[in-house]
Amino acid sequence: MTREASLLKKIEEDDLTRLDQLITHYYGDIFRYCLWHTDSRQTAEDAAQETFLKFVRYYDRKSYGRKIRAYLYKIAVNVCIDLSKRPPMDQLPEELPACEPGYEDAEHNADFLQLVRRLPKDQQNLVVLRFGQDLTIRECAEITGLPLRTVQSRLRSALKKIKMEIQKRGIEDESK
Repeated sequence: MTREASLLKKIEEDDLTRLDQLITHYYGDIFRYCLWHTDSRQTAEDAAQETFLKFVRYYDRKSYGRKIRAYLYKIAVNVCIDLSKRPPMDQLPEELPACEPGYEDAEHNADFLQLVRRLPKDQQNLVVLRFGQDLTIRECAEITGLPLRTVQSRLRSALKKIKMEIQKRGIEDESK
């Protein structure tokens, strides 16, 4: 029995202290996913907390089967969609100060995020799940409810678009 299955079994037996362990185990992954899909760190924290609140509220319905990770991502997807319908609080400034360690990584991530946000919504979510959250293609299919081949096709198409955009930017940079 996996650690996750063991925790779920104990939770179902009303050992709710194990629920805290389960949340702690998945919080970082869900938070990072929400960070990709929201406009600020605070909104991402709110989305992650809302995801777990909804999980706790409905966990006894057993609609997740034994695939708790996919179930949590499905909740997070819906929470982020709901949050995206709200008007944005504020936008990121064009130039961020380079005062913290890891700034270059953050800059590359921001560039990648900019490229991803130019993709159609259906492709954005798949790219973030696959590469931002390091999920398998099968898990992406499970979370989105799409057939495996559709996920593969959309990811391939998204990566081609990103590659073309990177090449286009490279040509523009050389001409300056």
